Amino acid sequence: MYEVEFKYPLPDPAAVERRLIGLAAEFSDRVEQVDRYFSHPCRDFARTDEALRLRRTGDAIAVTWKGPRIGTAAKTRREIELPLASATLASSRATLEQWSDLLGALGFGRVLEVAKYRRSAQLSWEGAEIEVAIDAVAGLGDFLEGEILAEEGEVPAAVRRLESLARELGCGPPEQRSYLEMLLAEQSPH
Repeated sequence: MYEVEFKYPLPDPAAVERRLIGLAAEFSDRVEQVDRYFSHPCRDFARTDEALRLRRTGDAIAVTWKGPRIGTAAKTRREIELPLASATLASSRATLEQWSDLLGALGFGRVLEVAKYRRSAQLSWEGAEIEVAIDAVAGLGDFLEGEILAEEGEVPAAVRRLESLARELGCGPPEQRSYLEMLLAEQSPH
């Protein structure tokens, strides 16, 4: 499966949320997400355009590998995500630290942590189920993400549907970089 994703800066997240609700999107409660990214001991993920992260969403933990991007219209990449634990918030924080320690012992280095609050919804649009999220990202601001999981042959149609939804919502040009890339750019000297 491929993750086909668009991300848009939001000057007015409440207005976009109202438009999405008008399109029958039903939002879940706001949840805190913490994404901890790691570098590979033998491969430069920045050069290979890959990512390895541990994500804590509320009390759930998952490890995710994201492959190199394919195409240029959307952030489209192969993604493998495996759940690691679901427990209490306190134990999930401990699990995140334990997995970070394990990856560190194997030679993976911590790159950066991305913290955000997310409100997610499912939306039917042009015959597809789209996951939309309004993110408040620490250090970056507010964004809309739209995502469709697609088989390889379905990627062009997924891109068209996401672009159509963005036009309907009045979004400006998409942000091609990940939150990690944007935060790293903020930290590096210009």
